[in-house]
Amino acid sequence: MTTLNTKLIRLAGTLLLGVCLLSCASDYEFAYLYKDLPFEMKKVERPQIPAREVDIRDFGGVGDGVTLNSDAFAKAIETLTELGGGRLVVPTGVWLTGPITLKDNIDLHIRPDAVLLFSTDRNLYPIVETVFEGLDTRRCISPINAFGAKNIAITGGGTIDGNGDSWRQVKKGKIAPSQWKELLASGGFTNAKGDVWYPDSSSFRGSVVSDAFNVPQGLATEEEWNSVKTYLRPVMIGLKDCENVLLEDCLFQNSPCWNIHPLMCRNVIINNITVRNPWYSQNGDGLDVDSCEDVLVINSSFDVGDDAICIKSGKNEDGRRRARPCKNLIVDNCIVFHGHGGFVVGSEMSGGVQNIKVSDCRFLGTDVGLRFKSCRGRGGVVENIYIDNIVMMNIPTEPLLFDLHYGGKSAVEAAADGATAFDVEFVPADETTPQFKDIYISDVVCSGAARAMYFNGIPEKNIENIVVEDCEIVSEKGADLRYATGVVLRNVDITQSEGLGYSVANCKNVVIRDCRDASGDASLNIFKHNSHNVTID
Repeated sequence: MTTLNTKLIRLAGTLLLGVCLLSCASDYEFAYLYKDLPFEMKKVERPQIPAREVDIRDFGGVGDGVTLNSDAFAKAIETLTELGGGRLVVPTGVWLTGPITLKDNIDLHIRPDAVLLFSTDRNLYPIVETVFEGLDTRRCISPINAFGAKNIAITGGGTIDGNGDSWRQVKKGKIAPSQWKELLASGGFTNAKGDVWYPDSSSFRGSVVSDAFNVPQGLATEEEWNSVKTYLRPVMIGLKDCENVLLEDCLFQNSPCWNIHPLMCRNVIINNITVRNPWYSQNGDGLDVDSCEDVLVINSSFDVGDDAICIKSGKNEDGRRRARPCKNLIVDNCIVFHGHGGFVVGSEMSGGVQNIKVSDCRFLGTDVGLRFKSCRGRGGVVENIYIDNIVMMNIPTEPLLFDLHYGGKSAVEAAADGATAFDVEFVPADETTPQFKDIYISDVVCSGAARAMYFNGIPEKNIENIVVEDCEIVSEKGADLRYATGVVLRNVDITQSEGLGYSVANCKNVVIRDCRDASGDASLNIFKHNSHNVTID
C-alpha cells in the first residue's frame, strides 16, 4: 500500500510539474514567434529594470522647448544609477536637450504627450570613436547613446526628434523646386554642380574628404576632425555592445543620419515603434541592426529616406576582423512605406549574416521590397534566411533583388543607368568574395513592380540555393536571373506587361516548376544565355 501511495504521489508531482511547465511556456509573450522557427534561437526577454521612478522635473527639467535640459537628464540618470536603476519619466512638454547617455538598468520613459527634442548646437556633440557604414571611424556622439550597458529601455509612447534637418545635406533632385529655393535662402553651401546643399562649410568640407560611403579619409588631428564636424552627423539612437535592450511604443523621427543603430548588441526587443524620416533625407535609414544577436523586430512601422529595416555586420577588412555576424533575428508584422528597401541585408555584411526569419510584413511603395546587396571586396556569407507572407505594392524596381554589384546607388538610381551586359569578368575567389546562399522565400504578393525579380550574381561565387515559391507578381518585366546556381522557382505566377516572364543567364541547375507568366502558355518560353541544366516543368 505504501508503495502504491508513493507512486501516486510521484505521479501527481510529475503531472503538476508538467502543468507548471506548460503554463510557464504559454506565459512567454513572444512564444508565437518561435512556432516552427527553422533555426535554434533562445527566447529574447525584456530587460529587468527596478520598479522605482523619478521625474525629470525633480532635477530641474523644464519642458518648454527652450530651456536646455542636458544637466537635468545627466543628474537624473546618475541618481537612478546610484539607486540601482529605474524609470526616468519625461512628462508632458517639449524637452530640449543635448545627448543623453543611458546606463545600466535605466528605462527612459517618454510619456505619449511628451517630445524629446535634441539641440542643434554642435558643441554639445563631441566626436567619438564608433563604427559607421561598417568601418571603424569617428562621428559625433549619438543624441541617445549607450556603451556596454545592460538592461536599458526607451518606452512610454512619446516622440524622440533628432532635429536632423539642421545636420543633413540635401540633393536637389529629391525635393520640389520651391523647397530647393527655400533651402538656398536659408544659407549654407552648394557643391560645384549646384545640385547638393550643405548646411554649413564643415559639412561641405567633410564631403570633399570622404569616400563614396560617407566616411572621411586622411584626417589625423583633432583640428582636422573638428573642421568637418557637421558632416559627422550622428545616428540618433546609437547603442554599442549593450545587452537586454527594449525600444517600445515610441516615435523616432528626423534623425541626423541613421535613425536607430544597435551595434554588437544582444537580446534586443524592438516592438510597436514608429520610425520616420523625410523621404529626401540623406542616409536616413530607419533601423540598422549591426552585428547583433537574438533580436525581435515586431509590430512596427517605417517611413524613411533610405533602407527601412537593414541587417549589417561590418564592411571589408574592418568587418572581417571584427568577425561578429548578425544572427538569430525575427522580423514580424512590420509595415514600410517609403524607403530604398523594405527588408534589406547589406551592403555591409563582411562579418556574415545568418538565421533570419521575416514574416507577415507589408511594403507599400518602397524602392525595392526584399533587397540583398553587396559587392566584391566585402567578403562574408549571408545564409539561412527565411521569408514568408509578404505583401507589396507600387515597387519602382523589384520586389526581390539580389545584387552583388552594389556601388552605393539606390536601386532606382542604378536602374536609371540602363541594362548591363550578361557576361561578367571572372575574378578568383578569396576572403574578400561575398556570398548569398540558402535563402527561402514564399507567399509573396506584389501588385506593381518594374521587374519581377533580379538575381545579379558574380561568376566566381554564384548566388546559390535560392528557393522562391507560391508567389504572385504583377510587373512590367519578368524575372531576370544571372550567375545563380541551384535556384528553384516553384508555383510562381508572373504577370508581366512586356517581354518574357523568365530570363536565365550564366546559371546552373535551375528548376522552374509549375510557374506561369502573362503568355498563358503552359510551356514557358524562357530566354536562356550560357546556362546549363535548366529544368522547366
